[in-house]
Amino acid sequence: EPIEKEVNPHLLPGELLLCEASTVYKYVQEDGSNRGTYGKLVCTNFKISFLDDDSASDDNEPQFKNKIVGENDITLQCVDQIYGVYDEKKKLLTGQLRKYPEKLIIYCKDLRVFNFCLRYTKEEEVKRIVSGIVHHSQTPKLLKRLFLFSYASAAPNNTDGRNQTVMFETLEDWRDELERTKGNVKYKAVTTNEGYRSLEQIPCTEEFTYFSHLMNIFLQIWCWSCHNGAALLKMSTFPKEQDDSTSQMQKAFLDGIYKTISKPPYELLKMDDLSSSLPSLQDIQTAYTRFKQLFLIDNSTDFWATDVKWFSLLESTNWLEIIRRVLKKAIEVAECLEIQHTNVLLIEESATDLCCVISSLVQVMMDSYSRTKSGFQSLIQKEWVIGGHSFLDRCNHLHKSEKEEAPVFLLLLNCVWQLVQQYPPAFEFTETYLTVLSDSLYVPIFSTFFFNSQHQRDTNKVRVWYFVDAVGPFRFLTVWDWCVQFDPKALAFLNNPLYAEKPKPDRSQRKTARFKHQRQLSLPLTQAKPSTKRGFFREETDHLIKNILGKRIGKFINSSDEPPNSLREFYDSWHSKPVDYHGLLLPRIDGPEIKVWAQRYLRWIPEAQLHGGGTIATAAKILDLMEEVQSLQVKMDEEHSQAVSGDAHSVPMLRNSARLSSLFPFALLQRQSVKPALPTSTWKDLEDEDDLVKRDDEFVDLSGDML
Repeated sequence: EPIEKEVNPHLLPGELLLCEASTVYKYVQEDGSNRGTYGKLVCTNFKISFLDDDSASDDNEPQFKNKIVGENDITLQCVDQIYGVYDEKKKLLTGQLRKYPEKLIIYCKDLRVFNFCLRYTKEEEVKRIVSGIVHHSQTPKLLKRLFLFSYASAAPNNTDGRNQTVMFETLEDWRDELERTKGNVKYKAVTTNEGYRSLEQIPCTEEFTYFSHLMNIFLQIWCWSCHNGAALLKMSTFPKEQDDSTSQMQKAFLDGIYKTISKPPYELLKMDDLSSSLPSLQDIQTAYTRFKQLFLIDNSTDFWATDVKWFSLLESTNWLEIIRRVLKKAIEVAECLEIQHTNVLLIEESATDLCCVISSLVQVMMDSYSRTKSGFQSLIQKEWVIGGHSFLDRCNHLHKSEKEEAPVFLLLLNCVWQLVQQYPPAFEFTETYLTVLSDSLYVPIFSTFFFNSQHQRDTNKVRVWYFVDAVGPFRFLTVWDWCVQFDPKALAFLNNPLYAEKPKPDRSQRKTARFKHQRQLSLPLTQAKPSTKRGFFREETDHLIKNILGKRIGKFINSSDEPPNSLREFYDSWHSKPVDYHGLLLPRIDGPEIKVWAQRYLRWIPEAQLHGGGTIATAAKILDLMEEVQSLQVKMDEEHSQAVSGDAHSVPMLRNSARLSSLFPFALLQRQSVKPALPTSTWKDLEDEDDLVKRDDEFVDLSGDML
């Protein structure tokens, strides 16, 4: 029955109600039926919300609640595609509508799917709500029309100021980072680009090797220094089309490189053109578009229909293969820095996409500080936010050009997740932290992921309206202030209770371990005979920067003298030793070691949940056992006979943890669904086979590099 009680949306500061429709029926697509609930559908300048009876009460609040975006809220930037259903046929809704649908399906970028029935809604309300949702979430808009600016104008910035993330907005931050990594021995922080006179895409204060005054063409930026002095750098390429004056400037610049490259610390320098050795942004976008279709499930029937051939479909997307290639590239760079003591220069057209991915991964793998929560956030701030990644274009927040869209930052989080699930004790944060960080890409109250560069952010800080109460620049929030989204109880899910904190070394050990990772001592420093193994590490031809800069600089690029399989040897040697969680970490990338980030991609699909199972159940069980041991220890001190009995009911957490979902904390107990029946066609296919063992594996092909 339609709800009789009036419910109103909870509006944030600066949020305005634009349109609404009553008597909207929201389907519960868990068992393929038409079950659901009536409510009100509203659209504001921030989000789309569905309000029902549960919205007015706090009785069924989830344990892991976001204070900004509720379970039935969709931010306008999170809307991916909108479909209307006309006579049981789906049609993509864009622009002006001539006919209004009887059903509305909203696909979200966080992979939620909302189904709304409009048959019982007044015609005028249908027109207003459908037109409003399509217009405000799908049509191009100006930057200043983002809710980010409305919220910054109206909301007080009351964060507690205890955020330990280094923002890298001052020269002192960069000097501290140079000192922390011992990079200040060979590099220096300067303010040459102060006021963005030279280049808008880079920050005002950043470490780089300054060769000449031609910074509008080329910049070599310091990213990180290894314990042995080798440095990781990145740079953009020269423009392909140049006039005569630019060619003369390029020639003078190359002469500057010639004079500098023969001096320390540039004796050993490997250049890696990522545009040639890694998939293009278009390939990444295509793969992810195919990949996410596996998880945008309308109902249980569709889920079970695709389940039979799911691995075949997964392989065809090529998304996991891209993750594997990116991780392999990071391992190659780590080998150059760790074993060969060689400076590595990453090259890309703008040096703000794949360069950010590889440089971040290398630091996570080689620097234990980047595996702490504050260290990882500082890394994102340094390499991505201040480093000039085009979040606005890559996430297509303004819906201006799909050609610029690519999930580059999401690719990094996927790669980091592989490391987190392979080496949990090495990370201070959890996979839940990575999941909510990926969700924050689409929450426009934080400035972190809504600008293309620091220059754009600083330029748009200035207010254009001159009201009495609008004094000074906008005060944008940063996503690292997690207390804005979560209360302390929910924040506990972001911290890893099994994190192995770094022990403080004794004074006698500090001198010997100061510049060497413990892992390095067990690695071969001499080149061995090539291995006959092939497969995932088959040799690939590197197209280095000499193809772009020409033959003049080509002679200064080190040719690869190491054996063809030295990377395989480096990889196998490391994995044959015990893991030092505060030393070098190398991901396992062979075959099925590359997995699907289940918590992020499957959390809205009830059929994919394992109640009482999964990694969260394992972690909960460990914590419960630790508590039980402590409880038993107390009992042993009091009465030995009672402790031997081992009464399981003495620890109530055991009963609760056994009922957790594998996708906890996003999938809770109240989200259980009725088990759906397999489609008739699927049963028929199975009944036609006398022996499943003899059946040809037409869906799964494990002979290639699928996972």
